[in-house]
Amino acid sequence: MANCKTMRNFSIALAVSLLFAASSLAFGRNDKGEAVTILFTGDILLDRGVRQVVEHRGFHALFADDSLRSLLKGSLPAGERQRGTYFVVGNLECPATTIQAPAFKRFVFRGEPQWLDSLRAYGFTHLNLANNHSVDQGRQGLRDTRLNILKARLVPIGADSTMQAAAQAHLLCTSPRKVWLLASNRLPLESFSYLPDRESVSQEPFDSLLNHVKTLKMADSTAIVVVNLHWGAEHTLRPMPQQRIEARALVDAGADVVVGHHTHTLQTTETYNEKTIFYGIGNFIFDQQKPLNTRACVVRLRIQRDGKVSTDAIPIRIDRCAPKLHAQ
Repeated sequence: MANCKTMRNFSIALAVSLLFAASSLAFGRNDKGEAVTILFTGDILLDRGVRQVVEHRGFHALFADDSLRSLLKGSLPAGERQRGTYFVVGNLECPATTIQAPAFKRFVFRGEPQWLDSLRAYGFTHLNLANNHSVDQGRQGLRDTRLNILKARLVPIGADSTMQAAAQAHLLCTSPRKVWLLASNRLPLESFSYLPDRESVSQEPFDSLLNHVKTLKMADSTAIVVVNLHWGAEHTLRPMPQQRIEARALVDAGADVVVGHHTHTLQTTETYNEKTIFYGIGNFIFDQQKPLNTRACVVRLRIQRDGKVSTDAIPIRIDRCAPKLHAQ
C-alpha cells in the first residue's frame, strides 16, 4: 500500500514539474514588453489517413512547405523575424496515447505520443483539448494525453482533472499586458458520461463561459481575452444563427477575439463592435480530400506594446494531409 502511495505521489510531482517546465517554455521572456504574436490553427488529426502519411513518408511530410514552417517558427515568409513573444496554438483532434480504450462511437481516433515532439519541433507551443475527440480513448486516455503533451514540453489547454479545472482560463503572457485564452467545447460528447469531478474537457454551460470572460475583464480592463471554441455544424460554410448570438454575447462580455473550429470548413468572418469573430478556420492537418475541406486558414493575432490588437487570416490549402500557405 505504501509503495502504491509513493508511486502516486511521484507521478503527481512529475506531472507538476513538467507543467512548470512547459509553462516556463511557453511564457518565455518578454521583459521589454515587445509585441505578442499568437497563431491559431484548425484541427490536427494524427490518425487514419494522416497516420498512413507519417508511417510511410515521415512526419516531416506534413510540414514540407517552407513558407508554412517559417510562419510557425516566427518568421514571415519574406524572412523578417518577428520580435517579442510567439505562440502557436493547435486544436489536437485526437488523444495522443498508447492507451487503447475506444469509445462506442462512429469516429474514434488515436495518435502516437512521440508525434507530439514533432509538433513542438515545428513551432507549436500549446495544444487545445477542448473538443469532441479528446475523449475517444476514455478518461485515462485523456489524462495520459495531457501528461504526454507536457512531456513533449508543450502546454495542454481545455482539459484537466475536473471540469472546473478544465474550464479555467490560461494565462499566455503578462507583458505588454495580460493575454488570457479560454478554450471550450460546445458540442455533446458521444458515449461519455458527464462526471465533472473527474478527468474532463472544458464543456461548461454557456452562461458560465460568459461569466468567465466578464470576470477576467473586470479584474483587468486592459487584459486581452481570446475565446477558442469547438462548435458548429460540420461541412457548412456559414455559422448557425445561435453561434452568431453566442459569439456576439462573448464580445459584449469582453472577448477581444473569438476563434472557432470543428466544421472542417473555412467559414465566414465577422467584425462586431470592432472585434473579430472567426466562426470556423477549417482543418490544419487532416485527411479529408474534398475541396470544401481542404480550404482553411491560420489566424494570426498581434498585440502591440500599446495594447492595439490586430488580426489576419492567412489562407492555407491542405494537400494529402499537409497544409501549405496559399495565396488568395
